[in-house]
Amino acid sequence: MSDSKKKIPIPKSLTEGHYQTQPEMLQVEQKSGGLYIGIPKESILQENRVALVPASARTLLARGHRIIVEADAGKKSYYQDIDYSEHGAEIAYSKEDVYKADIILKIAPPTLEEIDLMRPNQILISPLQLPVITADYLHKLKNKRVIALAMEYLQDDDGTFPLVRTMSELAGLNAMLTAAELLTNTNGGKGVLLGGISGVPPTKVVILGAGVVAEFATRTALGLGAEVRIFDNNIYKLKRIQELVGQRLYTSAVYSVHLEKELRNADVAIGAIHSKSGRTPIVVSEDMVQKMKPGAVIIDVSIDQGGCFATSELTTLDKPTFIKHDVIHYCVPNTASRVSRTASIAVSNILTPILLQAGQSGNLEKHIFGHMGLRNGVYMYKGCLTNEYLGKLFEIKSTDLDLLLISSL
Repeated sequence: MSDSKKKIPIPKSLTEGHYQTQPEMLQVEQKSGGLYIGIPKESILQENRVALVPASARTLLARGHRIIVEADAGKKSYYQDIDYSEHGAEIAYSKEDVYKADIILKIAPPTLEEIDLMRPNQILISPLQLPVITADYLHKLKNKRVIALAMEYLQDDDGTFPLVRTMSELAGLNAMLTAAELLTNTNGGKGVLLGGISGVPPTKVVILGAGVVAEFATRTALGLGAEVRIFDNNIYKLKRIQELVGQRLYTSAVYSVHLEKELRNADVAIGAIHSKSGRTPIVVSEDMVQKMKPGAVIIDVSIDQGGCFATSELTTLDKPTFIKHDVIHYCVPNTASRVSRTASIAVSNILTPILLQAGQSGNLEKHIFGHMGLRNGVYMYKGCLTNEYLGKLFEIKSTDLDLLLISSL
């Protein structure tokens, strides 16, 4: 039998084009419906900031998202309504219209009246501010079945807290500048210049915590010529702050004996401890405060998480200080609101990338599901409290968020 008769015929359709160049298949981004974002005007705590500045709104609007801004929402940060509307944002003259949006961005927690305007499955992104939160607040959010995220607990991919970092930089600088004002005669202080001049001993500053607030407060205090003492139980943070500042500093773990000794001689004490979840621990007792010098100044930057001084009480920008045991206390949770325009830009820079990524994912809820850092900020999910600390504090049942998300698949 010849070789030609042994060949098995193969259909031409199976071999045609086998060795020809194939067309390249490019991944095409699936377009999805735009986000609907609402920016209400703040009405509590003398809040001057706005959650989204016009430049960020322009970026989001250019991607096809819809933004509705309450009239005069940016006025205290020196942004006019026309700054938003000229880029395509809608201006609303009632809160009811703003709260029709799917996503609500706020720089302060919503009031109980604002929660009444909310609806199921709506997403709220705002600070939690523990001293302001009440059981009624949480119960109302539960009943509305919204998804609520606390800005201060949002995490980046590397585990850091971007909003806390940015606001801490502001707070550290602001804390020392505020302390300098409060030490003067015109502000009820004992007439002391924060810093030092030739022939006059420098003022002494005690800082609790060695994080970002402490770093920027330390830089400012040293620049003015003050002596700084830093306390933190995290030795790595104490080493880190010395490296960042670039000089040897007096640092110590938080031993009550050493801390009490330094507080007795301090002109200024800064509370700069941040808790990753829940309340800041109290490290300065009332007895320690009683032993401080008359006219000394306490600035509790940690007050938004409850404060780290036993004598701290929430204050506002219109009445920022009170005197207890002859010591001036400054306990404003939104101290960055004093520099509202700078602070608004900083917050907006953090929220905008999150919203842009959410737009690519399809919606913000879907993005939360796939982003561990965002899930860390969720404390209320469709009628369930998911923050264990809040549950214990207000005696409300809490449920693990991961379990809720898995059960919804």
